[in-house]
Order: sequence, then structure tokens, then C-alpha cells
Amino acid sequence: MKEFTNLTNEELLKEKEKIQYNKMVNAIIIGFCVGIFIFSTVKNGFGFFTFLPLLLTYPFIKNGKKIKVLAEELKSRNL
Repeated sequence: MKEFTNLTNEELLKEKEKIQYNKMVNAIIIGFCVGIFIFSTVKNGFGFFTFLPLLLTYPFIKNGKKIKVLAEELKSRNL
């Protein structure tokens, strides 16, 4: 992860545009995986493969922390 404090204002705004798109994609993927989890649980009960989609959502949830750090840096610079 890049250090947002070392970026210029222009680079920070470009990073914001990338992250806005990633936020939408992350939400769709997380929703899809949770839907698969619910469907699999109802259809087959609990098992390892039932929880696999939830394990796949972890990197996308972790990416949400990067979004919060960027938002804080933008707020501190009044951008």
C-alpha cells in the first residue's frame, strides 16, 4: 500500500478515482460471495465449501481499510 502522506495532491486525487471504482467492484463481489454462502447453506447445509466464499471476501474487506486511510488523508488536506 502506498503511503498517502507522500503523494502530491494531484496523485492523491487520481488515487481517489481508482479507489472509487474499486469500492463499487468490491461491493459487488462481496455481495455475490455472501449470496453464494446463503444459497449453499440453504441448499446443502454447513461444510467447508459453504464457508469458502466468505473466506474469499477477506481481501476485499481488507481493501476497505485502504479506502478509509485515503479518505482521512483527503480530509486532512481539505480536498
